[in-house]
Amino acid sequence: MELGPYIILGLLEGLVTAAVLSLMAVGLSLVFGVMRVVNVAHGEFFMVGAVLAWWIAGSIEGNPALGFVAAMLLAPPLTAGLAVIADQLILKRIGYDPERTIVATIGLLYVIQQLTLMTFGPDARPVEAPFNNRLSIPLLEWTNDGLALYWPWGLGTTSYKIAVILAALTLLVAIWLLMTRTRYGLIMRATQLDRETALAFAIPVNRVYASVFGLGAGLAALGGVLIVPIQQAHYLMGHDPLLLSFIVVIIGGLGSLPGTIVAALLIGLSDGIISIFFSPTLAKIIATLAVAFFLVFRPQGFFGKRAL
Repeated sequence: MELGPYIILGLLEGLVTAAVLSLMAVGLSLVFGVMRVVNVAHGEFFMVGAVLAWWIAGSIEGNPALGFVAAMLLAPPLTAGLAVIADQLILKRIGYDPERTIVATIGLLYVIQQLTLMTFGPDARPVEAPFNNRLSIPLLEWTNDGLALYWPWGLGTTSYKIAVILAALTLLVAIWLLMTRTRYGLIMRATQLDRETALAFAIPVNRVYASVFGLGAGLAALGGVLIVPIQQAHYLMGHDPLLLSFIVVIIGGLGSLPGTIVAALLIGLSDGIISIFFSPTLAKIIATLAVAFFLVFRPQGFFGKRAL
């Protein structure tokens, strides 16, 4: 068996996983970095984005691309609005206390999950991709005449999966520009560094917290919208992405955006390759063991700062 085509296929599938995972993990990292809140309900916002994408796309007749574009434009803001309401009704009332917010977001997880089950139902629902052309994977091989391209039969990817990777890359660059080149990003970073000083300078910290919580949920929902043409919408689909997001954030460093992106690439690529040659379950086991390794030997992660 030629390993080259399968390795490239695994890398491409891993890049798709890393693209969606990076959006979700960046949202989780932003919430923790600015608010010091561990949002256990983050995976449910991912699921809500996918479910809303199915509902919005199914409500628009005609070209499936129109329904998908509408879902891309509407599902993340609607999910972000839901998160802002949850922040004002729950997290703000308990003072963003780190321990109580964990319990509160666990409760929020089950509330969102059960409401979705009652309204959406237990069945998995597909969303048609706006485009889904089959793309073969070209490889190089040595022949008597030198290097030549060839296309292994049956191995390839789709144009939509390539678009998911490019879309996630564009969005990550936009988030970086938002954090480093805008006044809003400066306010977020100031609030993250010193909440009391930010209050002294008349920064509306509670509004910043609400907007950051909404932004994190919106990014998770956007990941759900992007993945739902590949993985069907289901009310329990948020569990695995939540686990992988926590793994990525811990390995990359809590609150570190560059570390989160690097860790998402590592976890996504390893997941793709291990799933191709062995099984997805083994990939999750290895990722969990990697977290244990980091917690023991480098608890601050790749780019995180060690607590003094």
